[in-house]
Amino acid sequence: MTATVTFRPAPRRLVGELDHRPHRSGSLRQLGPNWFAAVMGTGIVATAAATLPWQFPGLRGAATVVWALAAALLVALSVAWVTHWVRFPDTARDHRNHPVMSQFFGAPPMALLTVGGGTLLLGSDVIGMPAAVAIDWVLWIAGTVLGLLTAFAVPYRMFTRHRVGADAAFGGWLMPVVPPMVSAAMGALLIPHTPAGQLRMTMMLLCVAMFGLSLIAALITITMIWSRLVHHGAPAASMVPTLWIVLGPLGQSVTAAGLLANVAPAAMPDLYAKGLLVFSVIFGLVTWGFAMLWLALACAVTVKTYRAGELTFNMTWWGFTFPLGTCVTGSTVLYTHTGADFFAAIAIILYAGLVAAWSAVAVRTARGALNGALLRPAPATS
Repeated sequence: MTATVTFRPAPRRLVGELDHRPHRSGSLRQLGPNWFAAVMGTGIVATAAATLPWQFPGLRGAATVVWALAAALLVALSVAWVTHWVRFPDTARDHRNHPVMSQFFGAPPMALLTVGGGTLLLGSDVIGMPAAVAIDWVLWIAGTVLGLLTAFAVPYRMFTRHRVGADAAFGGWLMPVVPPMVSAAMGALLIPHTPAGQLRMTMMLLCVAMFGLSLIAALITITMIWSRLVHHGAPAASMVPTLWIVLGPLGQSVTAAGLLANVAPAAMPDLYAKGLLVFSVIFGLVTWGFAMLWLALACAVTVKTYRAGELTFNMTWWGFTFPLGTCVTGSTVLYTHTGADFFAAIAIILYAGLVAAWSAVAVRTARGALNGALLRPAPATS
């Protein structure tokens, strides 16, 4: 028989929302895939800094430290998550079957890809380029395989197992379909390190195909999220940060298009390389414009919720980081291709916002992890 799961869009508390009641130790049972968003958010702070159009003294060194932090966090969370699957397989299955938590299975592959890209951009200063390339290939392949799996498996389970209401769409629905876009962007960095000829062309074409796969799926999903907001209003306070996730596929698609255009001359015939450059600028400008509209809307809803005193910290706050970081990298590639100082200035302003958001979320996450508040079981909801 087909299992039926009904999505309730406004639970009293998400897994990972702060709860100040007394707790027991051994809360690893509640560790979910959403925790890998912390790696994504930390990693994008590093990689965005490495490519900023205006570099400042000490910026690269600081970015390298943040990349190392993201890499260490990836290792720690990977070990903890594997332990979680071994010790608490029932909870792991519950996460996989949950209509909300299952969406965040897209976070682990994006964490792998983000740290891999940072290894190539920044880690090479520490471990050398040959080792950085080798590590990035491993992380890119693992992240791409897992990302393609989530892009198929999570929507398939939504189509065949879950029954969702008309007001169910939320930003988290984008999490399983965005990883192939991150693979496209990070894959562009590896194309110069791919043997010339058919292998390099194949790598290029795979990245372009993953760009299209993720973009179309994301546009369909964003349309459903817009419709949900128009017909049913703003989401519950605990879900408001997920509105920012919409920026992820928008900013990352601009970034991916630009980075692929950069390396296209070495991988494709001249005609297609020039065409991809033109496409990356036109597509990038159009998509960047809509991303800025969504950023304004997400800010307005977030401020409204905060002023109402309802914006309680939970792990969805990491939605303020990685998606915003993709807008930084998207603005950077547009500056690279157009030479417009406007985009350089926007990239710097957005990066300052990214660092502020990451600092606030990271401190709260560290505090909640150390005292166990973020790993307590959520109360049953009706």
